[in-house]
Amino acid sequence: MESQKTSVLYALKQQLRAIRLLHRICPGYFPTLFLYCLTAALSPYATVYCSARILSELAGARQAAALWTWAAITVAVIGLLQILKALFCQRKDTLLDDLFDRKDILFVRKMFSMDYASLEDREIQDLRAQLQQNEGWSGWGLMRTPQIFEEGVQAVIGICSGIALTVPLFLQPVPDSAGGLTLLNHPVFILLLAAVLLGISALGGRWESRVLHGWSSVRAEATFGNRVFGFFGFIGLHTGRAADMRIYGQQRLVDAYWNGNSVFGCDGPVAAAMAKARAGIYAGLSQAIFAVLTGLIYVFVCLKAWGGAFDIGAVTQYVGAVTALAMNVYGVWVRVGEMRTNCGYLDQTFQFLDLPNAMYQGSLTTEKRSDRQYEVEFRHVSFRYPGSENWALQDVSLKFEIGKRLAIVGENGSGKTTFIKLLCRLYDPQEGQILLNGIDIRKYSYRDYMQIFSVVFQDFQLLSQSLGSNVAGTLEYDRARVRRALEDAGLGERLQTMPQGLDTQLYKDFAENGVEISGGEAQKIAIARALYKNAPFIILDEPTAALDPIAEADIYSRFNEIAGDRTAIYISHRLSSCKFCDEIAVFDQGHIVQRGSHEALLQDSSGLYRRLWDAQAQYYVTESHGSDSRQGSMVPPP
Repeated sequence: MESQKTSVLYALKQQLRAIRLLHRICPGYFPTLFLYCLTAALSPYATVYCSARILSELAGARQAAALWTWAAITVAVIGLLQILKALFCQRKDTLLDDLFDRKDILFVRKMFSMDYASLEDREIQDLRAQLQQNEGWSGWGLMRTPQIFEEGVQAVIGICSGIALTVPLFLQPVPDSAGGLTLLNHPVFILLLAAVLLGISALGGRWESRVLHGWSSVRAEATFGNRVFGFFGFIGLHTGRAADMRIYGQQRLVDAYWNGNSVFGCDGPVAAAMAKARAGIYAGLSQAIFAVLTGLIYVFVCLKAWGGAFDIGAVTQYVGAVTALAMNVYGVWVRVGEMRTNCGYLDQTFQFLDLPNAMYQGSLTTEKRSDRQYEVEFRHVSFRYPGSENWALQDVSLKFEIGKRLAIVGENGSGKTTFIKLLCRLYDPQEGQILLNGIDIRKYSYRDYMQIFSVVFQDFQLLSQSLGSNVAGTLEYDRARVRRALEDAGLGERLQTMPQGLDTQLYKDFAENGVEISGGEAQKIAIARALYKNAPFIILDEPTAALDPIAEADIYSRFNEIAGDRTAIYISHRLSSCKFCDEIAVFDQGHIVQRGSHEALLQDSSGLYRRLWDAQAQYYVTESHGSDSRQGSMVPPP
């Protein structure tokens, strides 16, 4: 497999795939780059050719009309090529900046499309981090492709142009009057000289590519070194760590990484690998052999001119053309080495982009029911997270009653959130079934199934966009519906004070007049977003965990009113917020250990629910306004 990976054909195949991917997200870049390469590659040859014609005329008949004609052609051709080159250069640089930013679309789209379980997989996260680190420390990978394309295309066009201008050098014979110099006319000699010129150029290019190969051999060490430096080198910029660093003097630990032997230092593995690959020697040899090649070119061309094969103007043409031809052959070999070196980095990129989705997407369409009569049942469901030997849920069976309120309670780690993730099919269970209207949910279209749920997760996220767009999830939306959702979620009064109403930008990332909102306001916006979706199932997964019990109870009680005929599921570690629910399911170590109403569960004095309730009793506060003015006295809940 290693030989395949380092073969020229395999490297070219990977390079072409990278070009197709980048072309897809920025269609104008590579056509513009090709036009730039064309004008850039032709410019020196046009200069050489036109200059040779002028010199030939000056050394020959010296006709004024001919000189003026060639001077005009030279100015027109070279001027036009330079103007086009400048225009294409400016355009391709602009598109390159755009491409550099937009290339992450490839990875974002992949992240959006991959299984949720893959997003939380540490190996996949590490692979994505490595791709970013490779780009950061050396520029290898996907964005090396434009550079290879540019220099490679220029070299190929240069070779074609050089051949066109060099062929007459070998076809114009030395006259018989030149004596021994007629040996230069012999076909074997000409072929031998051409082979030497091309061979030396190729050898120099291969030696230069050996230098590039040294970088490939230290990919793993350099990636890790860049990760360490990326963390410790810029740790002082993270204000969230500033307090700890100052209190505990952690900057001394950072200094150890700054001042210690770096991966990229003189004594580091990168330098050692380059020394082992004799990179300096090969780089010097490649330059030296090219100097020898230039000397051979001058000797051969000058000997033929001395023998009378052509005039002084042609000497300029052939020396310039053959030298440029040799340089471009050299450049092609360097680009081949660069492609082979970059191949390992592209392999990592495509490994990430080609990650398969293990979750079956399904094909059945979920029935669009206006009566919201969706019945969901867990039937002996067990699940454990990838890489874990412990069951997060085990043998869970539960049937949702349509239009009812279900509370899920339990201590941290009891399986509450895992239950919700399975219900929403972010994961599939290893054992048992989850049924929607009697059919295994894996048979439904994944996207269709997701549409029946609105979820407010504990770690919900709002975007630095307008208030209305945050609620609707789109730029274009039903403003009346958004406003109604915000009012139902309890943000109506705050909306009236927003400077631009629904168009008010949240946060200041992209707008100087953006509004910073409080945690409670953010939670109400998240609830409004769930209401706007208007799904038949609505789920609150401890989104109010950061609020005090009174504020949380207020949100839950209001939400109970506006949930309407939806089936509502609440997860909360504060049991007082779940009293209004029709049924409560108590989770413990991945099992459902109790089910029933709030009153019924309290009656079971030995049950977990009663123990949790009693443990939280000291935190529930009622205010007494009696004559003793004892406000804030602790009393047990009813």
